[in-house]
Amino acid sequence: MRETLAIFKREFTAYFATPLAYVFIVVFLALAGAMTFFLGNFFARGQADLEPFFAWHPWLYLFLVPALAMRLWAEERKQNTWEMLLTFPMQPHELVLGKFAASFARRSLRFVRI
Repeated sequence: MRETLAIFKREFTAYFATPLAYVFIVVFLALAGAMTFFLGNFFARGQADLEPFFAWHPWLYLFLVPALAMRLWAEERKQNTWEMLLTFPMQPHELVLGKFAASFARRSLRFVRI
């Protein structure tokens, strides 16, 4: 578990070193709003609830979180740290879990002001 947390911290802090994090946040917010108001018929329902928002929310995660996770693996190859990362004394599932958790936390961070 300690190795997974180390990978999580490394990826999470590196993500906000580039403006790509803010681009993904803007894309997420735009898609969440479009799906809530246009596809979810928020105003036509006549109810003041967030059911349309949460109904479409998993679909956003379905596409955006894997895109972020694939970017993390691609960055490892681009920076030539792929071989070094795989030689660390940790299991492959710990690497995958750490990178996935960092991607998921980035998506969930949109509600928190930094």
